Amino acid sequence: MTTLLSSLKVIARPEIAVKPPIIGKRTRLVDKLKQQLDMAECFIQGTEFEAYREKSVKDPETGERKKVRRRITVRPWYYDSEGHYYFEVRIGIKPIELVKDKPAIDVGDKAKLPDTIKLIIDAVEKGELDEFILKASKFPTKKAKASAEASTGAKSEVKSDTSAKTTK
Repeated sequence: MTTLLSSLKVIARPEIAVKPPIIGKRTRLVDKLKQQLDMAECFIQGTEFEAYREKSVKDPETGERKKVRRRITVRPWYYDSEGHYYFEVRIGIKPIELVKDKPAIDVGDKAKLPDTIKLIIDAVEKGELDEFILKASKFPTKKAKASAEASTGAKSEVKSDTSAKTTK
């Protein structure tokens, strides 16, 4: 028995380096930009754009979890003003200001939309938008604000209770 195992090379478990969080954020932004690229190509061709997301749903009869494809609504990041198109790179619902107070990218004709989006995807993959991605992620979410308010409210109540005890 040991002759089979002795033929294997056994080593200590190697350390796996943790990836920086910017890589995940960059990947999510590239995925969203590819979705916008598909949407722009459908827009130019005059076809309807359909996006789907897999969602895990519990079956009420059996109690098993199943993955179901659900259609999702995707809002375009480009818009038209008198036949002239503009594009905004967004993180969440907020557009990124690539230059101070200037979030819109002037695209021009709608046929140039896919090329512009491809250029932005290349820039994100090379890390050119990392500072904007990190700056946008520093804004607190509603959930973070609510938990911060709840924790400060609980701390102030504890302080008032302890101050009342010390005065007795």
